[in-house]
Amino acid sequence: MRVLIAAGGTAGHINPALAIADKIVNVFPESKVLFVGTPSGMEAKLVKKAGYEFHGIKMAGIQRHLSFTNIKRNVKAVYYYAAAFPQVKKLIEEFKPDICVGTGGYVCGAVLREAARMGIKTVTHESNSFPGITTKLLSKTADKVFVFSEDTLKHLKHHEKCIITGNPLRNNIPIEEKASARKRLGLPEGFTILSLGGSLGANKINAAVAELMAWEQEKGGINHIHSYGGNGKDTFGGLLEENKVDKNSDRLILKEYIDNMYTCMCAADLIVSRAGSMTLTEIMAIGRPAVLVPYPNATENHQYYNAKTLEDAQAAILREDKDLTGEWLIETVQGLYKDTARLESMGVRARQMAKTNAADLILSEIIDLLKAN
Repeated sequence: MRVLIAAGGTAGHINPALAIADKIVNVFPESKVLFVGTPSGMEAKLVKKAGYEFHGIKMAGIQRHLSFTNIKRNVKAVYYYAAAFPQVKKLIEEFKPDICVGTGGYVCGAVLREAARMGIKTVTHESNSFPGITTKLLSKTADKVFVFSEDTLKHLKHHEKCIITGNPLRNNIPIEEKASARKRLGLPEGFTILSLGGSLGANKINAAVAELMAWEQEKGGINHIHSYGGNGKDTFGGLLEENKVDKNSDRLILKEYIDNMYTCMCAADLIVSRAGSMTLTEIMAIGRPAVLVPYPNATENHQYYNAKTLEDAQAAILREDKDLTGEWLIETVQGLYKDTARLESMGVRARQMAKTNAADLILSEIIDLLKAN
């Protein structure tokens, strides 16, 4: 099987693409997989690191807020988009793919539209509850559209092409008992909270979490793991001092970036996080209740819709960034801490939403499509 995969821009686009590629080569080792993305995007680095061939095509996104600078950027983006088609055509003619797979990003639209025009089967995957413009456009021409959840269907036409698969993960999550994970982290036994502000660090989450930690230390017996991100490196210490938090407590783990995320998730009774699609996929796979604070500047506010999907299923509590305060977070955590039945129910509902066989479902649909061809 020869597979051309177009992906880029964010981890929510790239990681599902890598998971699909991994599944294809694991089942069909003779397969040839080629990735296409922007040469300056994170996809170039992540794809090469994963051991796959990568072909770069220069592209840029359309800026929606009009200004003189953005008009110039949009002119350049249109030029790149038009110039991409002959490059894509040449690439397809040389690579001769059996199928083209898209998971989002600037290049995705050009690659899948040209492939469809050339008579090649195409499929696209949407990792968010609210589909991006690329998915909406490609849903008209793609042979199949794989989506994150039933909520995604509300925003798409051509439902006959849509298949709910969830988001594929590259590796099976090594789920372990809470007590075991806590011991591995060097934490004492007790109620444990994991809070994440994203790789850059969310100021509102960092500030609210510092206040929460003060309440936790006054309460006693509560562990807290927190990733304050790059933006919090110079400010989070000051927030802890302001709230009189003992940062040397054996019940605290404070890191700029967490590199053993699955262990930390398994150790947690409750997770406080942004609402990126892959983070939510991991939370559901492990089955943890969550307080979700969507990133307010995400494209088309898609993190809000991701969080809303879990909130509607009673698997999470949603709080918009503008409304997040330390007082609210303390009150919410305090309520969940006391209501163990609700906390457990939220975790069970999250686990019920997980589709741990997403990559298998996608490969099965691709095989059926090629057989029919």
